[in-house]
Amino acid sequence: MEKKSNSYVFKQDNLIPWSIVGFDVKERTPKERIDMLQRLGFNRYAYGNRPKHIPTMQQEWELAKENNIKIDAVWLYVNLKKDQPNALKPESEAVFENLEAVGLKTQIWIGFEPTYFENLTEEESLEQTVAMVSYLSKRASSLGCKIALYNHGGWFGKPENQLKITEALPNENIGVIFNFHHAHEDLENYSKNIKTLLPYLWCVNLNGMKKDGPKIITLGEGNLEKDMIQQLLDLKYSGPFGILGHVKGGDPEIILQQNLEGLQQLFPLKK
Repeated sequence: MEKKSNSYVFKQDNLIPWSIVGFDVKERTPKERIDMLQRLGFNRYAYGNRPKHIPTMQQEWELAKENNIKIDAVWLYVNLKKDQPNALKPESEAVFENLEAVGLKTQIWIGFEPTYFENLTEEESLEQTVAMVSYLSKRASSLGCKIALYNHGGWFGKPENQLKITEALPNENIGVIFNFHHAHEDLENYSKNIKTLLPYLWCVNLNGMKKDGPKIITLGEGNLEKDMIQQLLDLKYSGPFGILGHVKGGDPEIILQQNLEGLQQLFPLKK
């Protein structure tokens, strides 16, 4: 893989705003969200919806397309108590229905409800998860989409288990989305984890990092994120990177700008 300079790796075209839909104190409409992205100079984002956004989901995706804003991914949160292969809960089914209606070909970032796995054995956890991921992957593929595993805590969020899932489905094109803000519990194994996951990394979502938290910190205000990012660059990972607009009760326009400025301070763009 060719090594790319910071002028490419960290320019805005290579950054994906994330968590700007579900975490927005202003409760922006689809048009207001697209306007916000354009003001900030972004031409892409990942759509992290909540059930309350389902009524405007199709409208937002169509509006993004009209404004040449790329939707890199949509969020799908799976609960195996409510979602089963061939029997998704209505909120999950709506994601696929809207993808088909709009003709949006994108990644689907899937997280699993962490507590579901608490009373399962390793074998049961893997078997049930692989069955679900296989179903979702085939369903996504029929729409021209792809599935990526998102580390959102619990058994499913552990890198070693995500590796097992991808290896159990060698004929499916499955990726991994690695989130700094969900990686605090396993920081001592970070170097090993990213090397193992590197062939499957489709996006790395950045965050300021301190060993004992808090979970969400502005980029540049932690003491670990610069080295964590540098390790990715040393492995020749060149993006894309996700940039968070995620603070409960916060305004993603302000948070995105702060994270963008923090990233540029950590890794100044080379001219």
